[in-house]
Amino acid sequence: MRRYFSDISLKTCIASVSLAFCVFVPATQVHGQDVVTKEEFGQIMREYLLENPEILIEVQEALERKQQAELAITQQRIISENHEVIYDSPYQIVFGDPNASKTVVEFFDYNCGFCQRALSDMHQLLDTDNDLRFVLKEFPVLGEASLDASRVSMAFSKVMPEKYPEFHVELLGMDGLKDRERALDLAQSMGADREAIVAEMENPDIFEAIQEVYGIANGLGITGTPSYIAGSEVVFGAVGYAQLKQAIDNQTN
Repeated sequence: MRRYFSDISLKTCIASVSLAFCVFVPATQVHGQDVVTKEEFGQIMREYLLENPEILIEVQEALERKQQAELAITQQRIISENHEVIYDSPYQIVFGDPNASKTVVEFFDYNCGFCQRALSDMHQLLDTDNDLRFVLKEFPVLGEASLDASRVSMAFSKVMPEKYPEFHVELLGMDGLKDRERALDLAQSMGADREAIVAEMENPDIFEAIQEVYGIANGLGITGTPSYIAGSEVVFGAVGYAQLKQAIDNQTN
């Protein structure tokens, strides 16, 4: 497998190797040898890296492991500190047993094709585990159309809460771009008062709820959809049924 380095990663790796070389340079001075100039040191390091390029991969892998470990600690802290907002927000969709002992939180966007395909993973997990609830968080990251669709969805949840899960499945399952008008058309077709939805869309609580989700996602390192929280573990991407099930099972192990 070919590995690519960003400029930042490469500079980090080279800096780390440079530190290793610095250990030896003072020693040559102590024994009375000539002082190594900056240019000479740079040439030594360059020749060493050209002869041993695999060290960059080793340093990069070590750096990634360290960053992942630090991120995991940060994620656990944020999940703990924001437990109520993450699991019990008034603006969220809940599937499954609301009193289940295991919970998966999904961040989704109505215009995310991967989220659309991940619907089947959620249904399969719920069908095979009666002690599970799915909490779905509006996380519109794919432009203004997605933001408007989410606002309609959240307004619908207040106007017709009993049909909110059905609305979500229908809207997410639609082909093509989901925007304000398509979401409103769907809401109206399901019996909602269109003007009531439009009025509720201006509720400041909706904007605040979306900002809360953005803040949580940012702290957890979530930048795309779908992404999940299972216990203290954050799962990125449409990983499929098997990996999600493993993350859920880890909550009770």
